[in-house]
Amino acid sequence: MEKGTKRFETTRLRRTANAVVGGFAKYGFGPRELRLLTTRGAKSGFLRTTPVSLVENTDGRFLVAPYGEVGWVRNIRKEGFATLRRGGWIELVSVVEVGPERAAPVLREYLDHPRAVVVGPYFRSGPESSVEDFEAEAAAHPVFEIMRSTTVRI
Repeated sequence: MEKGTKRFETTRLRRTANAVVGGFAKYGFGPRELRLLTTRGAKSGFLRTTPVSLVENTDGRFLVAPYGEVGWVRNIRKEGFATLRRGGWIELVSVVEVGPERAAPVLREYLDHPRAVVVGPYFRSGPESSVEDFEAEAAAHPVFEIMRSTTVRI
C-alpha cells in the first residue's frame, strides 16, 4: 500500500497536546505504554522531554520514532541512554538502534494499535502491509531496542 506521508511539524497545537499527554504520563494516567522520554540535547546539553509510546512484546521493548529523525532520536543516538518516566517511577534505559529486519515487525505492531490514528499519516505502510514494506520504511522511522534498564521510585 503506497501513499504519501505527512511531514512532521511542531505546531502550537502539537506542543499543547504533548503537554497534556505528558501530564498524564507524569502522573501515571493514560495507556500503559505511554512514557515521558528524557534525553540530553546533543548540542545544547539541556534535558529534553517528550511523550512516547513503547512497544513491548516477546522480542523485547522498543522505542519507535513515528515522526522520523526528530530531536530525541538525534539525542539518543549520541548518548545511547535516556530516562523513561511513568507516574512515580523513573527508568534509566540503555538503547541500541536496530536494523530494518528487526525494526519491520516492531513498526507493524506500532501501527496495529489505536495510536495509528495520530501517527498513521506519517507512514507509507499500514498494519496490513508486508514485512518487506516495513523494512523499506525502517530508514524513515528509527527503532531503538531497550537493552538494559534500572527502575527507581521517586
